[in-house]
Amino acid sequence: MKLLRVGEFKKEKPAVLLGDGRVLDVSSQVRDFDGAFFESGGIEKLKGIVKADLPAIDLAGKRIGSPIARPYKVLGIGLNYADHAKESGMPIPPEPVLFMKASNTVVGPYDTVLIPRGSKKTDWEVELGVVIGKTARYLPDKDSALSFVAGYCVSNDVSEREFQLERGGQWDKGKSAETFNPLGPWLVTTDEIADPQTLAMSLDVNGVRRQTGSTKTMIFGVKHLVWYLSQYMVLEPGDVITTGTPPGVGLGQKPNPIYLKDGDVVELAIDGLGKQKQTFKQA
Repeated sequence: MKLLRVGEFKKEKPAVLLGDGRVLDVSSQVRDFDGAFFESGGIEKLKGIVKADLPAIDLAGKRIGSPIARPYKVLGIGLNYADHAKESGMPIPPEPVLFMKASNTVVGPYDTVLIPRGSKKTDWEVELGVVIGKTARYLPDKDSALSFVAGYCVSNDVSEREFQLERGGQWDKGKSAETFNPLGPWLVTTDEIADPQTLAMSLDVNGVRRQTGSTKTMIFGVKHLVWYLSQYMVLEPGDVITTGTPPGVGLGQKPNPIYLKDGDVVELAIDGLGKQKQTFKQA
């Protein structure tokens, strides 16, 4: 299934996109796509609820929000593509590089993204987002890790490189500005994605292709990341893992870095997961 949330910010209604293109309003059956929904086995229950007699939603003129409600945690993985690490001038990490993004960075896939005040180096990053479906703690092996995943979505891990790398060495600071993590347009459940490590991905800035890649070139795949993170913290239903980006970020552009400015338009896509489009605006 494809889960989405439709409506104004903080007033979104949960909905399901069917294979025939219809969007059904499931708000009479489900309060929201949040931690409680996933923890209670909501996806399986929803499969038995979705019927043609539920009211349809016409998306024309309507805002699409993040496909999940505000998560408890957004966990970022840095330098998870070898060629991206190289363009950033950093060694390939022997273990996943972890940073946190504030949970209020999560916005809809077409929402305006705000360039922070004082920013000179706001950057783009197309990433595979992984949404946790049930509590994971101290997983014994990687083989079971995908059973703890609810689904996948497109994520733009927007980053401010000066704040991240030059202002005290705290990555979180460059990752956590408001609107810095558009998600969606929908959450695609795991039964529709046979292998999360075979997904092509791309990103354009003002119509120019900047990133082309595939999740197959991740250093640490989704199984490894879910297992690994569960050794250090409890992963809760609705938590999001952004899994790293392929080469082509603004920081790595040659001969000189290119960063986002007021009015720039970023479009990104991952096969099977949909497309995003954001206009960047100075805060």
